[in-house]
Amino acid sequence: MAWFSVLASCLAAALATWASTGLVRRELLRRGIFDQPNERSSHTQPKPHGGGLALIPVILISWLLVFMGLEPREPGLGLILIGAAGLAAVGWIDDLRNLPAAPRLLAQAAAVALGLFGMSGADPFFQGFLPPVLDRLAAGLAWLWIINLFNFMDGIDGITGVETASIAAGLAIIGVLGTGTAGGLTPAIFLPALLAAATLGFLVWNWPPSKLFLGDVGSVPLGYLVGWLLLLWAGHGQWAVALILPLYYLADATITLVRRALRGAKVWQAHREHFYQRAVQGGASHGQVARGVLMCNLLLIACAALAVYGNPWIALSAATAVAGGFLAVLRHWAR
Repeated sequence: MAWFSVLASCLAAALATWASTGLVRRELLRRGIFDQPNERSSHTQPKPHGGGLALIPVILISWLLVFMGLEPREPGLGLILIGAAGLAAVGWIDDLRNLPAAPRLLAQAAAVALGLFGMSGADPFFQGFLPPVLDRLAAGLAWLWIINLFNFMDGIDGITGVETASIAAGLAIIGVLGTGTAGGLTPAIFLPALLAAATLGFLVWNWPPSKLFLGDVGSVPLGYLVGWLLLLWAGHGQWAVALILPLYYLADATITLVRRALRGAKVWQAHREHFYQRAVQGGASHGQVARGVLMCNLLLIACAALAVYGNPWIALSAATAVAGGFLAVLRHWAR
């Protein structure tokens, strides 16, 4: 009966997101809230943006129900829900008015600080290699980077939906296998499963050719929630899993940022220099790139399982080869 509840809840989350996204899209069209293409865009036609207005509430409500009804409760989850809701609000304002970078970063830092406060009793995130204060500081900076890379990488149809669903499904699958912290029906299984299901409901509308975009109201809180889940697993000793599952996004965003910083570009400004964006400029379709990300992530899930069952360093080496190989494929498509 417990596993039936998981499946029924996930189906309900997916259907709720699918239905609410249709309603939100209709309202966005009525109000004329569109993302206009420009020289930094990867799309050529105006499309409504703000799909996160449908996705994020479904995720937060479903997680709140888990928090209220499932034992043991995950410490700090209530604060995470508050932080994600706050980031969604700031993201929606940014979608409408284009906020400067400073207030956005300040809101993200406040949400991360709130989340870390809720995880104050957690084990060291970096397995004891850093003093406690530096461990929390490094975790906070890593969390901030995950939030921003989700925002940076949300530049073509379907890509962030695929990435979110892949990471969340990977955590749930490994949890179902009874490894790490996730043996039995616990929040470590239920929460990522609901996140994956809700995101799949949104992907019905966002899959290429998309009918609307996620917007900052969606991509920023998604990065926040995914970052929390990854830190949660890292704090329970599964550091390799937390590093492997988002490795493609980490590699693409970090390499691109470093390149831009080295030549003196304003790294916080929008651009079209990510590997996946160059692939689209080279002629690859949004669907082709999104399917490539999905295949890469399926291999990364397998590597993450190997990290739990086998040698984490071998798994991490294999995952690096997978992510590097996919970046090479994107470079080939860019030519």
